Amino acid sequence: MEIVINACFGGFGLSSKAIKRYLELKNKECHFYTYKFCGNKVESFQKVDELQIKLGMSLIISTKDLGLEISEIPNEFYFAKYEINRTDNNLIQVIKELGKEANDKFAELKIVTIPDNVKWEITEGDGMECIEEIHRKWN
Repeated sequence: MEIVINACFGGFGLSSKAIKRYLELKNKECHFYTYKFCGNKVESFQKVDELQIKLGMSLIISTKDLGLEISEIPNEFYFAKYEINRTDNNLIQVIKELGKEANDKFAELKIVTIPDNVKWEITEGDGMECIEEIHRKWN
C-alpha cells in the first residue's frame, strides 16, 4: 500500500499545479480564489489566474467558476485539499508525475510503501509526518 506523507517540518500541502492536476484526474474543474480584505475582515474572494499565484499565497479552491469576485464560496464547490485521502490513487499519481513541483511552500511530500495488511495511522510533530502501525493501548 502506498501512502503520501509530508517529510519535513511545516505540514502537508499541495502546490496549485498539483491541485489542478489532482482535480483534473477527478474530472473536476479547478478555479483559484484569494481573499480580498477590508481591514481585518474578508470582504470578498477574487479569482486569480494560475500565472498570478505566488508560492505560499492563501488560496481557496472552487470546483466551479463562480466569477471574478464573489462574497462566498458555496460548500458544494469548495475543495479542501487537506481532506484528500492519503492513499488516493490520483494523489499518488500526482506526486509521482510532478515530484517536487507537487509540494506547497512548507511541504516535502513523499510516498511511503507499507504492507497491505497493516493497520496504520499518520502521526506528526510540527508538520513532519510518519506512518505508525496501530497497536492496542490501555489506561
